[in-house]
Amino acid sequence: MCGSLARLLRMCGHDAAYALDRGVEDDTALRALARAEGRTLLTRDAELARRSADAVLLTSKDTDGQLRELAAEGVSLELTAPTRCGACNGELERASGPYPAYVADDAEAVWRCPDCGQYFWRGSHWEDLRERLESLH
Repeated sequence: MCGSLARLLRMCGHDAAYALDRGVEDDTALRALARAEGRTLLTRDAELARRSADAVLLTSKDTDGQLRELAAEGVSLELTAPTRCGACNGELERASGPYPAYVADDAEAVWRCPDCGQYFWRGSHWEDLRERLESLH
């Protein structure tokens, strides 16, 4: 329900697990997993939020609205040096070439996720997201 939000939070340096990436859909299992890992549960499900000790109920359906709600809750939405994989939430490592063909030739710094093998760099999407986050204030 919040997969795009998880990806953006990861780009801001947050350890943002996404339940569906882990095959968890059942509310009881989701609450237990969040509790065991010390996570704050972000959800649009009012009943799930009510039954969870540490949850933030998101009311907006669109990602920008959800980001505004999180900013109001005090969540930092500043871009950091890439630390988390946007795809799988793995911890990124600095990479050295040769790089796959999809990595921009002019990339100044490149990171690789050891968990899923994806490469990341600060391309035009990085500046686009920076502008997007600044416009939310």
